[in-house]
Amino acid sequence: MKSVYFVPSGLLTSLFVMLLGSCAPNVTTYQLKPVSGNVSMVDGRSVTRVDQQGIGVVASFEREDIEFVTLDVEVKNLTPDSIDVNPADFKFTALNGQQDTLADPQHIGYALTRPAADPAYETDRLVMKRKLEEKRLKRAKILNTVLMVATIASDVSSSSRSRSYSEYASNRISHSLAYQGIAIKRAVDHGTFANRMQRYDYEEYRWRELALRRHTLAPGESVRGLVYLTKVPDARFLSISYTVPEQVTVPLLFEQELVQQKKKRR
Repeated sequence: MKSVYFVPSGLLTSLFVMLLGSCAPNVTTYQLKPVSGNVSMVDGRSVTRVDQQGIGVVASFEREDIEFVTLDVEVKNLTPDSIDVNPADFKFTALNGQQDTLADPQHIGYALTRPAADPAYETDRLVMKRKLEEKRLKRAKILNTVLMVATIASDVSSSSRSRSYSEYASNRISHSLAYQGIAIKRAVDHGTFANRMQRYDYEEYRWRELALRRHTLAPGESVRGLVYLTKVPDARFLSISYTVPEQVTVPLLFEQELVQQKKKRR
């Protein structure tokens, strides 16, 4: 008689948790800190302030946001004249650990330089993104209908033929799998559509409510918002500049670190 061994349920649970933990992927997070200007700690955050010819810029790292890293920026007009603030006037150049410029993979022979995201432009792009997503779902629905019609036709045709029980069972299994596959594809298509549209809703809120917007500052006024910079994983430093056209350029330097963390499972 064979012996039967029982594994305690607590041990099984521990092994299951360990297996999940070992499979948990690493997540790379971006951390930036200012290393130029008048740097101070405010509410546990490193904040820098740079003043150039009456233009003051206060900046700190806020967070990473999908494809961007974001800075919390305040622009102050200490000049006797009004100035126009445009988030697209923020630009950055990616630097390596020796603070030499990185090459732009898209433009051979040039430094990797990018402007900050323009909220007005990005908001306009969302209209096209939503339309493209609606077209994608429509094409998917048409394809699903074609697949369903073809599967039903095949099912009816094959079921009408006389066959052995094993052939009948095999036919039922194959067509059942086809129906299930179409149902899963339909669910995935609708889920992808819903997730992307939800993301676009957030992006619209981001550009409308959170981002630094175009603004005319009278003397003594200031404006604050988030500035969005495209992620550059290979950069060790970001040399950022804010330019008031034909007046002044305010330089900022942020050090960038990529931190590997275990993704928490819920």
